[in-house]
Amino acid sequence: MSEENAARSRFSRRRRENKPAGSKKRRDVWVTVEEEAALVARAERERVTVPNLLISSALSEHSDSPTERRAIAAELMSLHNLLARSSNNINQLARQANATSEFPVEAREALKHIRSVAMRIDDAIDGLM
Repeated sequence: MSEENAARSRFSRRRRENKPAGSKKRRDVWVTVEEEAALVARAERERVTVPNLLISSALSEHSDSPTERRAIAAELMSLHNLLARSSNNINQLARQANATSEFPVEAREALKHIRSVAMRIDDAIDGLM
């Protein structure tokens, strides 16, 4: 077998390489019919076996745990509420500016606050990547 064919077969394997000592532990996982269908479909897309998909997903450093996802969702919900309140304040300042033809002093603080919210949103997005 040429080096190119050996490299190609090594990267296109569906199952993991055999270990000299063999498997040490066995885990049984019960899934619903819908979960099984989703696992099989994803494994086929990634061209691996379902057990290999489960192991690589669980041991991957790049995936978020359910706890991390809940924390991210809570932070994004907090940012959403903060942005909604800030938008309301900006609308009130705009109404006042339009009615009196004067730019309110409070607008500077409101804009500072909006910038801080935007920075928090940027930080949250950076945390997702």
